[in-house]
Amino acid sequence: MSKKLFVGGLAWATESSSLQTVFGKYGEVTEAVVVTERDTDRSRGFGFVTFTEAQHADEAVAELNGSTLDGRQIVVNVANDRPKNQRGRDGFRSSSSKRW
Repeated sequence: MSKKLFVGGLAWATESSSLQTVFGKYGEVTEAVVVTERDTDRSRGFGFVTFTEAQHADEAVAELNGSTLDGRQIVVNVANDRPKNQRGRDGFRSSSSKRW
């Protein structure tokens, strides 16, 4: 069963391909994404990595949490799924969920 990890504290220069390479050493990675700003395409400093096997994801968390990537200490833990009806920081739904 697949497992998704949250990776925080990323350097601005870290790219999705870097995550793929580093995390791929622990098992098959189906997706590695650095989250970017919509308007500027600049990294937001975090990303997600999905493994096909939960065991490989757990090994990556144990080995990589607190390690250094591109000169920054990263945080790696299991990603929490957000409920579909979760509202944004300002208390309103995002524009993608408006029904007009």
